[in-house]
Amino acid sequence: MYLLIPCCLCLAGLFLWQEKTENYRMAVALKGLASICFVLLGVCCSPGTHIARLIVTGLILGCIADVLLNLRMVFKEQGQKIFLFGILVFLSGHILYLAAVFPLAKHPVLCVVIGILLTALLMIWIFQRITAKKAFKIFGVIYIGAIVLLNCVAVSNLITSPSTFTAVFVAGALLFLISDIVLILNTFGTESRFRLRITNISLYYIGQILIALSLLFLGTV
Repeated sequence: MYLLIPCCLCLAGLFLWQEKTENYRMAVALKGLASICFVLLGVCCSPGTHIARLIVTGLILGCIADVLLNLRMVFKEQGQKIFLFGILVFLSGHILYLAAVFPLAKHPVLCVVIGILLTALLMIWIFQRITAKKAFKIFGVIYIGAIVLLNCVAVSNLITSPSTFTAVFVAGALLFLISDIVLILNTFGTESRFRLRITNISLYYIGQILIALSLLFLGTV
């Protein structure tokens, strides 16, 4: 099972190399294989409970979205539509993660209020640093809002019900959020940089791996 972790990271590294050399078809294949690794890891770690099934399904949607986001480089004429659809699939995955951990929250209303405030502040900061079409901005607010709320709930669960599961899950969710912020800045900012792409992909895959691994400790909740 644990061999899936180095396999995932190595495939992600090969994906970055192929993307940098603009071999986009091979890059899509490698990224898909890397993402399949964290899905398989989640399946292996899953105890088969309702919460675990939601998280594993979220991992599967993340895998699908990974492929879609890079297919925009293969089919450039439909790139915008493919990108937005990929973000929609990612959003669906975040909603499933949220559905998994939200029932564990002891202060759900407070989490929602804090999530809305943090989303507003974060989006103001991001919009000052990017240039994007209105459709992307609308999707961005909804998408970032969902993952910020997920993080608020995850942190709340860690504070009120500390366990190995809540700790590992919140670490994964936080890295996921940071990777998405880096992705947005690198995609819609004034200058795209490969080092930011490396940061984005590294944090993303480590985050998904941690979310998958958290299922090992679900019985401690």
